Amino acid sequence: MLRGDSALRHLVSMSGLLLILGMSVAASASDADAEIQALLSAVGSSGCSFSRNGSEYSSTKAESHLRLKYNRGKRYAPTAEDFIERLASRSSWTGVAYTITCPGAASRPSGQWLTDRLEEMRNNSAADVAVTSSVSSEPSH
Repeated sequence: MLRGDSALRHLVSMSGLLLILGMSVAASASDADAEIQALLSAVGSSGCSFSRNGSEYSSTKAESHLRLKYNRGKRYAPTAEDFIERLASRSSWTGVAYTITCPGAASRPSGQWLTDRLEEMRNNSAADVAVTSSVSSEPSH
C-alpha cells in the first residue's frame, strides 16, 4: 500500500501518463481526419466518374456524397483505412460496391482506388519528411 509522498508521486505519474496517452489519441485522430479530408479532396479533383447503385456521378458529386457519409459516420471511421472500408467502398443501403472510372483507365472498386491514393499520400509525406530532415541536418557554410 502506498503512503504519503509515495502515493502522491504515484498519482502524479499516473496522471501524466494518462495526459500523454490522451494527447497521443487526439493527435492520431486529427492525423486520421487530415488523411480522410485529403482523400475526399482527391476524389473531388480526380476528374473520374463514380458509379453508385447503378448511377454515374461526377467526381465532385462523389466527393460531396462521401463527405456527407463521413460527417454522419465519423464514429465508424477512426482511421483512414476504416473510412475506406466502412464508408467509402460500398452503399450502406444496398451493400453494392462503388466503382470509379478514370479517363483512359478501366473501372475499379473505389476502395482500391482510395487505398492507392492513401498509400501515395503517405509515401509522399514520408519523402517530404526525409527531404526536410536531410536539409535541416546539412551543415551551414
